[in-house]
Amino acid sequence: MQMKSENPESRSRRDETYSYKNSIKSGISDELINTYLLRPIAGVVVWALYRTPLTPNQVTIASTLAGLIASIFYFRGEAHTTMIAGMLVTLKDVLDSADGQLARARGQYSRTGRFLDSIGDFIVDVALFGAIGWALYRASDQPAMLALALAGLIGISLRVSYHVYYHTSFLHLEMKYGVNRVTEEITEEDRKGRASELALQRVFQLIYGWQDELILRIDEWCREGLTDDESRKNWFADSTGLRISGLLGFGTELFILMLCSVFNRLELYLYINLAVMNGVLVGGILYRRMVLRKSLSSY
Repeated sequence: MQMKSENPESRSRRDETYSYKNSIKSGISDELINTYLLRPIAGVVVWALYRTPLTPNQVTIASTLAGLIASIFYFRGEAHTTMIAGMLVTLKDVLDSADGQLARARGQYSRTGRFLDSIGDFIVDVALFGAIGWALYRASDQPAMLALALAGLIGISLRVSYHVYYHTSFLHLEMKYGVNRVTEEITEEDRKGRASELALQRVFQLIYGWQDELILRIDEWCREGLTDDESRKNWFADSTGLRISGLLGFGTELFILMLCSVFNRLELYLYINLAVMNGVLVGGILYRRMVLRKSLSSY
């Protein structure tokens, strides 16, 4: 989404008046929490940064650091530090929206930014769930808390990958996402590119490659028999399917964590993570397989 160095086009855009509309992706495929809360707040941040030399990649790094600092506060396991951690998680959430919005507003798109963003999210996830699991284990002396945290880490990663797959597919359909691909297999063209970008892509593939492959297989099973171009277009543009997958993005997941942190109910968060959010994931899959597929097959 972002680019480390600034090109002439992005410099000229920075001289123009900032436009919030140009900074957002899509109100249909994006998360509701992003559309109505996080992106408007992030828009204020982008407005303040728009004419500064600060790059979107630097905002991505700041977002990752906010998440890592939050994990330190979770690790301490006290009520007030848990609340502070929740606030830092929201800061990470806002900055996570702001980096992409700044890139779109300035025209500073790049694959490097996409990889930095996604790798940073995974690092933060590992740190957050590790700290939460350890804090709950230390407070309860129950090893099950560590297992719940590990299951929560795997669950959030897969759910976000599910959301990103349909979100990105829709943006490609709308021709609003030309730089990055739905899946990021390494091609010959990638190997001829910048070494630093290729290194980030390899790390990205190590983390997310198997998840993308799993989501692809699930999607193929859901739309079995729908092979024509019109069905494919309607499949990825279906507003109900996009709204369901939009409940599973990183912004929504971290917002729920923040609410549970404010009330010092981290154990409740893990149960919501595993039961409710995975239930939404299953519901989204079944909707596409049993409702949307049947509807499109009848055309």
